[in-house]
Amino acid sequence: MISRRRFLERSAAVCAASALPIDKLAFAATNGQKDEDPLQWVDPRIGTGGHGHCFPGAALPFGMVQLSPDTFNDGWDWCSGYHVSDSSIMGFSHTHLSGTGCGDLLDFLVMAGTGDAKLVPGDRSNPDEGYRSRFDHEEERTEPGYYSVTLKDYKVRAELTATERTGLHRYTFPASDKSYLILDLQHGYGPGEGPCDSAELRVVAPDTLAGGRRTSAWGKNRHAYFTLKVSKKPEKIVFYSDDKEVPAPAAGEDLKGKHLKCVLYFSTKANERILMKTGISGVDADGAAKNLAAEAPGWNFDKVRANAKQIWRRQISKMRVATANETHKHIFYTALYHLSLGPTLFDDVDGRYRGMDNEIHTLPAGQHQFSTFSLWDTFRAAHPTYTLIEQERVPLFMNALIRMAEQSPEGMPVWPLMSTETGTMTGYHSAAVISEACNKGFTGIDYEKAYSLMMKRAMVDDYRGLGYYRKLHYIPADKEGESVSKTFEYCYDDWSIAHVARKLGKNDDAQMLAKRSTNYRNYFDKSVGFMRPKLEDGNWTAPFNPIDMGHTKKWRDYTESNAWQTTFGVQHDAAGLIDLFGGREPFLTKLDQLFTVPSDLPEDAPPDIAGMVGQYAHGNEPSHHISYLYVYAGAPYKTQARVRSLLDTMYAAKPDGMQGNEDVGQMSAWYILSSLGFYPVDPVSGNYVLGSPLFESATLELSRGKKLEIVVDRKDPSHQYIQAFSLNGKEQKQAWFHHSEIADGAKLVFTMGPEPNTSFGTDPAVLPPSLKLA
Repeated sequence: MISRRRFLERSAAVCAASALPIDKLAFAATNGQKDEDPLQWVDPRIGTGGHGHCFPGAALPFGMVQLSPDTFNDGWDWCSGYHVSDSSIMGFSHTHLSGTGCGDLLDFLVMAGTGDAKLVPGDRSNPDEGYRSRFDHEEERTEPGYYSVTLKDYKVRAELTATERTGLHRYTFPASDKSYLILDLQHGYGPGEGPCDSAELRVVAPDTLAGGRRTSAWGKNRHAYFTLKVSKKPEKIVFYSDDKEVPAPAAGEDLKGKHLKCVLYFSTKANERILMKTGISGVDADGAAKNLAAEAPGWNFDKVRANAKQIWRRQISKMRVATANETHKHIFYTALYHLSLGPTLFDDVDGRYRGMDNEIHTLPAGQHQFSTFSLWDTFRAAHPTYTLIEQERVPLFMNALIRMAEQSPEGMPVWPLMSTETGTMTGYHSAAVISEACNKGFTGIDYEKAYSLMMKRAMVDDYRGLGYYRKLHYIPADKEGESVSKTFEYCYDDWSIAHVARKLGKNDDAQMLAKRSTNYRNYFDKSVGFMRPKLEDGNWTAPFNPIDMGHTKKWRDYTESNAWQTTFGVQHDAAGLIDLFGGREPFLTKLDQLFTVPSDLPEDAPPDIAGMVGQYAHGNEPSHHISYLYVYAGAPYKTQARVRSLLDTMYAAKPDGMQGNEDVGQMSAWYILSSLGFYPVDPVSGNYVLGSPLFESATLELSRGKKLEIVVDRKDPSHQYIQAFSLNGKEQKQAWFHHSEIADGAKLVFTMGPEPNTSFGTDPAVLPPSLKLA
């Protein structure tokens, strides 16, 4: 298994629009907010500093292309190719990851310049040694679907925009008889000579180039192809292999090699514009050419930019919030922007795509293939958010995952990237998101097929300790790394599959899986009050310190967490966890301690454990549900106070505005749902637990014209405690509700006050369900 920590350890040594037609996208402005354009609050620079790992460039919602600047291509904080701390740009590549803890992509870098072109990017400490250029952040302009910057060393203005499968560049040159565009197929994420295993490049026409490459960075043997056109015929094109000039390939033939580049030379007048448009594909260069012809047939850059802006306006308008706090609006709408960058489209306009078996497949009519599923992260809140505002896309996402599971030698998807399985992180949470869709009643998904694939993993595969999990009901710490966390993740996947079994009438399987989902209890050591690693002989590991990552330097016992965080890692059986502690009061005492003990961590703790409040780590996903567990223990007012504190302290409207990686929408989804006033502790169950709404009102566009309206009645924005809650006009005694109650439209009303209502949601009869199959 490749963990984000292992990825970081390798790199640290080196560095100290939518897939649906627009007319199917619901769009309606909230009453009283019709004149406010929500795009004014989106700031793609948020998350480009610190450890956010976001990119600032041009993309469409869930699009295949992310055309964005690269400032560096190695090291953990450059997983997206860009970091706000840099002052020079290498160029502009067409694919980027959003907020991940591992790096890859950065395909087909293009850089503009003047003079004699250099063939290497050069070092950040000395940009003059290569083709990179200095720039000022004050001269950057970022908005959804558009990016621009001035390349100071060349006095060239670069502008970028995108369609789903193409990127469009516009370069404004000074007067020069040596203006150029360099295409670098060697460039990619990784140290040294880069990740490219092989590449090819050919001349299709005097203004057209095509090619592709295979890379092995995070994803092994990953295929990417392109076809690009320029708006002005180059005076000459010079080709290079291993940075040595080589003859141009003959017509219809490929130049082949590992490190291929070419330079397109032009003579330009002052302020002359040269455009480039690039189609990409995971299938072949012909597929890229079809994508280019279909999506970018002309050269009207401003029209493409305006269309991208309108698509983003429709996307961001799916949620409208009302507040006088402009900082909160910047954070909220930018979070929705980041949430909409993944998963990413991965098929061509002709319906072909490269499968996880590395074969070329053709999709059934009406289907799309997707990639970039950060499932260990996104099953928690991002996918539940999609089930609200992306109801048309959910079946497309699920069918894509099922096709992956069918085609992949690795079985159920874990962290699929294009046509590769990275295997990053624990569990196999494609099962969780498919099961969530099933339990929430989404149709158009082959659940029988999905069930057989999930059960093969759950019951047959000898996969990362699952054999021990089935035999011993836990995974021994002396036999498998990250044993405690893996068991917890397998418990949740069992719980998830049990819902599909129940829906399909396989009740015996459902009961067996639900019972097995309590295997986590075998790790609870009452003598220390923590989930503690256990050896194959049944003894506890020693010595034990709850802040440690594990009991040995050989491997960790917990995944990007320690015993403090993992002890509260139960999402589906909070009542069972509470019972292990001896009831409500002991559990509440322990949960309070999580947020108040010192934030000390051992030297080998991964940087993913960030955003510390005591031993709670908001910068890493295993903590995301924990503040809501108070509700299960009959103290929802404590959840309300804690959630409000996290909303106020863990996010900021600045580049270094995130605690930890953004993780393809999950860090943003926590903010989105929590600021609306609820969160899915147990996503598969369909239950949402109340927190503390941040805004005065909100409207969510669901599907088929349905809306979820949220009204917050309070006299002061600081009032964080729920005094009363109603759903569709009926006052509720419980601090939770079910997806089925809002999926077709609903109205939630929160009445807030300055002091806790210690009677609301406290009766044992109204606590959220635990370990209950619908």
